[in-house]
Amino acid sequence: MKMVKKLMLVLVCVVWLSGCSKVTRDNYEKIEMGMEYTQVVALIGEPDSCDAALGAKSCVWGNETKNIKVKFIADKVAMPSMTGL
Repeated sequence: MKMVKKLMLVLVCVVWLSGCSKVTRDNYEKIEMGMEYTQVVALIGEPDSCDAALGAKSCVWGNETKNIKVKFIADKVAMPSMTGL
């Protein structure tokens, strides 16, 4: 019986933590022009996707309805934007 309770506790914690997204308006407002890519990753985690071309990189955190998008030039924030936050 103790094993079942421990397993249930672990499952509850996993579900609870998976709902904790760093894609928030507060974190978006902490992103500053010129901030380095590594600083943004430290703030909101690894991006869900990135596209790169000609020294520029565009990364997205989140999904189509709730996201943070950041365009980087030379690995520095050039244009942040958000949707649904």
